[in-house]
Amino acid sequence: MHKNKEIEFKTFITKEVYESLLEEFHLTNNIFSQTNHYFDSEDTMLMKEQTVLRIRQKGQNFKLTKKTRSTIGADETHILLTKDRALEMLENGFDASIIGVPYQVSKIAELTTYRASSPYKDGTIFFDRSEYYGHIDYEIEYEVDEVKQGMKDFKTFLDSHHIEYKESIRKSKRAFDNRNKA
Repeated sequence: MHKNKEIEFKTFITKEVYESLLEEFHLTNNIFSQTNHYFDSEDTMLMKEQTVLRIRQKGQNFKLTKKTRSTIGADETHILLTKDRALEMLENGFDASIIGVPYQVSKIAELTTYRASSPYKDGTIFFDRSEYYGHIDYEIEYEVDEVKQGMKDFKTFLDSHHIEYKESIRKSKRAFDNRNKA
């Protein structure tokens, strides 16, 4: 099991801004996809506790992640999974105590992100196109190790690109809220 602190700043952007940023950063041909499969208990206890439990699939690699809100950013715990184990968990659900969650969980939603990334200042900036249940949206994420400087650098980036900040909703919530609307 691997643990880390995630500090990120995010904003929704338009398709046009997304495409212009890919051009500016020369990332048009450096986009990769990842699919997040989200899990919760039958009574959505994880959502109520503001905890996200997901299996992220990148190609043939699978990683189970628990994200919990923290006073600064989010605390993440990761477990690498074999393809067979991940597919079994996706199909049948699992006992989440293996990652410190006291519930039996099953898959509740999924979302695929087409992502490009680049180093920026003291962090990494991501340009995301996410697809889920007939919806497509675009956002910028900026991951850093330090909150104050990261927030300043993110604001500078937005200002220098004339991007209005529009608060992003968690990908897990977007997928969950739209799963029955497709």
